[in-house]
Amino acid sequence: MVIFDTNILIEIYRGNPAVKEEIEHIESNVFYISSITVAEFMVGAKDKVDLKRIEQQLSKYTPLPINEDITDIFIDIFKTLTLSHRPGIADSLIAATALYYHLPLYTHNKKHFQFIPGIELV
Repeated sequence: MVIFDTNILIEIYRGNPAVKEEIEHIESNVFYISSITVAEFMVGAKDKVDLKRIEQQLSKYTPLPINEDITDIFIDIFKTLTLSHRPGIADSLIAATALYYHLPLYTHNKKHFQFIPGIELV
């Protein structure tokens, strides 16, 4: 099992064959996304037709809600790293979700996450 970062969904949506091949090598048939990823992906819709296509794409993944424990992890990430690394809000929420559920995070933006203690990046 793995959780996808938003950039992975975008590449899948664009039909990137390299990403599709990478996913085939991940030994899982269940892929998760953070509810933050859902929002980030939907905000890129250009019109109603595109939004419908995005919703169809999102239906292939299991969204993980943000709960109080994830919020606590998120706040801890900010308390610990905001001055040294300036983590992004959405990235930190996605990382907190991955940490809470003990899932590796598949991303092409490893530099956004590599400084977060305990995160496993794919």
